[in-house]
Amino acid sequence: MLNSKISLKLNLGVVSTVLVVIGVFAFFNIQSEKKSLLTEVERHANQLSEAVKSDTEYDMLHNDRKGIHESIRRIGKQVSIDRIRVFNKSGEIIYSSVATEIGRMVDKKAESCYRCHSAGEPLEQLEQKERTRIFRPYPDSSRLLGIINPIYNEQSCWSAACHAHPETQVVLGVLDVTMPLTEVDRNIRHSQLAIVIFAVSAIIILSLIIGLLVRWWIDRPVQALLTATRHVAGGNLGYRVEVKGDDELGMLARSFNNMTDNLAEARLQLFQSDKLASLGRLAAGVAHEINNPLTAVLTNSSYLLKRAQGQPETADDLQVIVSETIRCREIVKSLLDFARQTVPKKRKADINEIIGRAATVIENQLSMRQVELVMDLDTTLPNVTLDANQIQQVFINLMVNASDAIGENRGTINVTSKAISLGPTGVLQIKRALCPKRHDLVDRKIQVDAKPAISMRYRKKKQTGLIHLNPMYGSTEHHLNGMPAFDEGVEFLCPDCSTSLMAEGEFCPHCEAPIYAFEVPLKGLVQGCLRDGCGWHQWEQIDSAWNDKYVEIRVTDDGCGIPKTQISKLFEPFATTKGQKGTGLGLAVTWGIVDNHNGTISVESEVGAGTTFIIRIPVGL
Repeated sequence: MLNSKISLKLNLGVVSTVLVVIGVFAFFNIQSEKKSLLTEVERHANQLSEAVKSDTEYDMLHNDRKGIHESIRRIGKQVSIDRIRVFNKSGEIIYSSVATEIGRMVDKKAESCYRCHSAGEPLEQLEQKERTRIFRPYPDSSRLLGIINPIYNEQSCWSAACHAHPETQVVLGVLDVTMPLTEVDRNIRHSQLAIVIFAVSAIIILSLIIGLLVRWWIDRPVQALLTATRHVAGGNLGYRVEVKGDDELGMLARSFNNMTDNLAEARLQLFQSDKLASLGRLAAGVAHEINNPLTAVLTNSSYLLKRAQGQPETADDLQVIVSETIRCREIVKSLLDFARQTVPKKRKADINEIIGRAATVIENQLSMRQVELVMDLDTTLPNVTLDANQIQQVFINLMVNASDAIGENRGTINVTSKAISLGPTGVLQIKRALCPKRHDLVDRKIQVDAKPAISMRYRKKKQTGLIHLNPMYGSTEHHLNGMPAFDEGVEFLCPDCSTSLMAEGEFCPHCEAPIYAFEVPLKGLVQGCLRDGCGWHQWEQIDSAWNDKYVEIRVTDDGCGIPKTQISKLFEPFATTKGQKGTGLGLAVTWGIVDNHNGTISVESEVGAGTTFIIRIPVGL
C-alpha cells in the first residue's frame, strides 16, 4: 500500500518528467540533425551547380554545343547526381545528362519551374533558399533534391562572336541539378534510431536509478517510521527508529524517538501517579480503619493509666501502650502525607510570610521543649513562584526535625533567608541522558552523591570498564573506577549499544583533551571533559537561558548532628536518624516538594555540633 501511494507515485512522476524531457530533446535533436544534413547537401548541390556553369562557360561563349553536351554528360555520370539539365527561357530542355530528354518542354507548373513562374511571368532574380526543392518523381520513389541556377546574360554573352542573345535579355536559361537523397535519408533514419535507442535506454536507466534512490532514501525510512508507529500503537513505547542522516526524514525519525520517550515518560508518570493515588487511597483507608481503634485504645489506655497511679507495674505497662499507640498514629499520618504528594499549584508569594506561618504552627511545641527560634529574614526578598502550602510543610518538617535533634537539651534554631544568584553548575540535576541510539544513560541502581549516576563505558585498546558521573551539572565528583589517562586514547561508549559518546571533531577548550557528549531530551547536548584537574563542562541550551535568581533559606540547629555515613541516604523513604521515634518519611516528602519546585536541598552536619539544611528555590517559574 505504501509503495502504491508514495514510492510508485514519485517514480511515475519522475519517470514521466524524464520521458517528456528526453522525448522533447530527442525530437529537436532529430530535427536539427535532419536540417544539418539537408543544409550540407544543398550547399554541395549549389557548389556543383556553380562548377557546372563554370565548366561549360567557355563552350557556351563559343556556342560549342558538342562540348557542352559532353561536359554535362560527364558530370551527370557521378553517383551523387541524378541528372543535370539546362532549360531555355521557353522551358525547352536544350542540354541534359539524359539524352532522351533533350528537346522536350518542361511543365512550368512542375517542381523545377513553379518557383520562377509562380507569379505568371518568369522572375529575373531568385533568392538562394528559393532555388532548392525536395520532391519525389513518383510516390514510391526515393526523394530528390533539386537546385535551379539562373544563367544570366552577361556582357561576355551578348558581346561574344556568336551573338546568340540580344543585350536586353536578362535570363538566358536555367541550370537544373537534381541529386538523390537516398544516402541522406539512410543517415537520418540511422540517427533517428540511435537517438530513440539512447532516449529509451536513458529513460530505463534513469528510472532504475531513481527507483533505487527513492527506495533507499524515502521508502525505507518511511517504512521504518510506519513500522515504528505500529509498534507504538501496540503499546511498545520502547521501540526506536534508527536515525541514518540529518535530512528531513532523519529529523523526523529523531523527533519520533523523542516523542516516544516523552510518551514513555508520561506513561511512567501516569503509572506512578496511579500508584501514588492507590497508595493514597490505601493510606486513607488504613487511617480511617486504624485511627478509630487506635483512638479507642489511646483513650482507654490513657484512662486506665490515670487510675493506675498507685500501681507502678501496671502504670509502666499502660505507659508503653499509650506511647506506642501515639507512635502508630504518627506513622499513619506520615504515610498519608507521603502518599498525598500532588503537583504544586504555584503562585507568587512572600516566602518570609510562609516561614512565619510555619513558625506559628510549631511555636507551642518549641516552647514546651525550651527551644529558641531565631529568624533573620531578608525583608527585600522578591516574591517567589511556589505552592505556599507545600513549602510551608517543608519548613514545618525541617523545624520539627531540628527540635527533635536538640531533644531535651535547651537549644536554638536559626532560620535565615536571602536572595542569591546561582549558575546552573552544581544546582541543576541531569535526570535523563540519552546516547545517539536513544538508550538511557542514567543508572538508577548506582548512586553518586545520593543521586542516580550517569553511567558510561570507557575503552582503551583491550581495557574496558564502567564509570559513573555525578548527575549534578558541572560536578567533578565522579566515580572513574581507575579509568586510564586521556593521553592513552580512551574513548567513551554507551553501556547498552557501545555507540560512541565522544564529541567527534571537538576538544576541550581548556586542555584540548577529547570530550564526551550526550543528549538531554528537549534540552540539548551536555558536553564535558574528564581529564584530571580540568573539569570543563558545557550545556549550551541551559547556559544561555538560565535564570540565576534564587532565594536561599537555611535552617540551622545546635543539636546532635548527623553522621556522614547517613547523610547520603537521608532523603530516601523510611530512612531515619531517630530510631524508633521517626518514620523516615518527613524528609522524603520535603525533598519531593523542593524538587517539584525545581529547587535543591542539601545538608551540612557535624556530629555534636549541629545540622544545617539549605533550601534554594528559583524566583521565577
